[in-house]
Amino acid sequence: MSPPNMLRRKRGRPKVVTDEAQRALVVEGARILFLKRGYGRTTTDDVAERCRISKQTLYRLFPSKQDLFAAVIDVHRQSMLALPGNYEGMTLDEALQKIFRLDIDARADRERMALLRMVMLEAPQFPELFNIMRHQGAQRSHAELARWLSDLRERGAIETDDTSSIARILMDMIFAPPILETESAESGSSDRHQAHIRRCIQVFLRGVTPR
Repeated sequence: MSPPNMLRRKRGRPKVVTDEAQRALVVEGARILFLKRGYGRTTTDDVAERCRISKQTLYRLFPSKQDLFAAVIDVHRQSMLALPGNYEGMTLDEALQKIFRLDIDARADRERMALLRMVMLEAPQFPELFNIMRHQGAQRSHAELARWLSDLRERGAIETDDTSSIARILMDMIFAPPILETESAESGSSDRHQAHIRRCIQVFLRGVTPR
């Protein structure tokens, strides 16, 4: 029996995790599983187990596996193209290097490209992957880049009569070759990707910089 003058330790209330924070944790857990096992072999049971949540909680946050994958692609999109963002005070070259994530580390670079390759490999079996990638990834990225380029044109920083087209051309130049490469364990693959992006940016700037 405890001494009468000993204060009882009050039990602390369990920490409340907001839906926003929990969604972020689930998306990251799902991203890791998709990279490791692929889309088809990853189940919602796997995600719930990894994230230590109930299936009921998982389905409250993401009503379907497709909704969960769409959230993963939305985060992935920002690892490919950092827009919207504030790039005031930077040169166009500096801004584009930031936008196309030349500051990303080698591991993150390999993972973002691996997710794209996974979609390409599994899309024939799961057509929804291509649709999600197109709507949540490519189309949103294109719209953000075209909007940013339009603002530059209005300020006289670039010359072009069609910001939508040059946004598409720039994205195709930068992203297509790395995506089409077969996955490689070579340590220099990230360096090659970064060198490729720098070359694309220089070619692009030569075409749109006012003379």
